[in-house]
Amino acid sequence: MVKIGKSIHEISIGESVSSKKTITQKDIEMFGEITGDYNPAHFDEEYAKTTMFKKKISHGMLIGSLFSHLLGMKLPGPGSIYMSQTLRFRRPVYFGDTIKAEVTVKEINIEKNRVLFDCIACNQDDEKVIIGEALLMPPIKD
Repeated sequence: MVKIGKSIHEISIGESVSSKKTITQKDIEMFGEITGDYNPAHFDEEYAKTTMFKKKISHGMLIGSLFSHLLGMKLPGPGSIYMSQTLRFRRPVYFGDTIKAEVTVKEINIEKNRVLFDCIACNQDDEKVIIGEALLMPPIKD
């Protein structure tokens, strides 16, 4: 049996969870395969040299998806429903970068069973690569 995540009554403002992931060539290939996004900025080294980044970069949405793992599996966790997500891409993520994604409870609306999270992803140099917010409906426990 799957363990259900936290209900709204078990969550506190300021509570947070995080995880780290090093972005690899394989991650980019798998994300491209899943989404069909084969933009040469992610796949073609020669093309990437002509861009402002000068080398291949990760898909922004691949990095954004790290929040999905945290929210769906850790806080609130299994059984929660994603309602919305905003993302602002601040810096590129290069192959080999280690990204720390973190979500922090910002607001709780008990009447509507909604929790608003701040979402921040930083690289190994502690530079913010993505900032945003996510709105979730935590699981309801009897």
